[in-house]
Amino acid sequence: MPTAIIDGIITRYEVAGSGPPLLMFSPGGFNATLDNWRSLAIYRRLNLLDQLAARYTCITFDRRESGHSGGRVERVGWRDYAAQGKGLLAHLGIERAHLMGGCVGCSIVTTFGVAYPDAVSSMVLYSPAGGPRYRLTQHARLGQHLAYVAEHGLHQVVALARSSDQTFTQDPRLGPWVTVVRRDSSFADVYAHWDADRYAVLVTGVARLLFDRDTVPGAEPEDLMLLDIPALVVPGQDASHATSAARYLEECLPRVQYWDVPVSEQTEDTAPARVMAFLDAV
Repeated sequence: MPTAIIDGIITRYEVAGSGPPLLMFSPGGFNATLDNWRSLAIYRRLNLLDQLAARYTCITFDRRESGHSGGRVERVGWRDYAAQGKGLLAHLGIERAHLMGGCVGCSIVTTFGVAYPDAVSSMVLYSPAGGPRYRLTQHARLGQHLAYVAEHGLHQVVALARSSDQTFTQDPRLGPWVTVVRRDSSFADVYAHWDADRYAVLVTGVARLLFDRDTVPGAEPEDLMLLDIPALVVPGQDASHATSAARYLEECLPRVQYWDVPVSEQTEDTAPARVMAFLDAV
């Protein structure tokens, strides 16, 4: 698969299909890889990517610190994730695109829309991650990682990462940089020598920056209310994708369509057709 260097970080990406460009921000939490559009939970069942690629140029990529993309130990936030997507469009010579986010990708899409509105034709926000249980889960996961670091040190985090193929979601001890640690020995060496106290401050800051509210994190509500971009919101319905999170976006976005269909009725026949009907009409 091709790669691009964006802000000094390698990004693995894939371009499939033909037609207007559709930049897709992957689902999957801290393991947001391009493969998740075909393999993860509801997205596997819906066959969204393959159907969308029949009419759109679908651009998928591994988010930084995920899959085969690189990363950097810093207080990463939603604007950093959005900048990666914007840099990928620039690399491909695309000035304007439709955006689609699944799960946590919705937070990046809305942040991208606020930061680069002229580059966005429309936004599809599919099963946005959010809700009070989602926030609690993310803070607890990062807290478990820091507790392991405090007891065993970052050298042991590196050793654990190399002895396992689990993700940060599956084993919180591994931390959010686990995939980069596994794939880049130079990165792993620098990571292992970070000062533990400084690292704890940084990770605590990441938790507060990324997961600061009991609804959809990302762009501020006042910014969403001023956003002049057509949007389609499709609700989720579980602890990490609360229906209230989707309703929050419906309330904030002025040019929004809300597909009021329960997850059980979002099927391979209905969901891709609804997304394409929205995109075709923009």
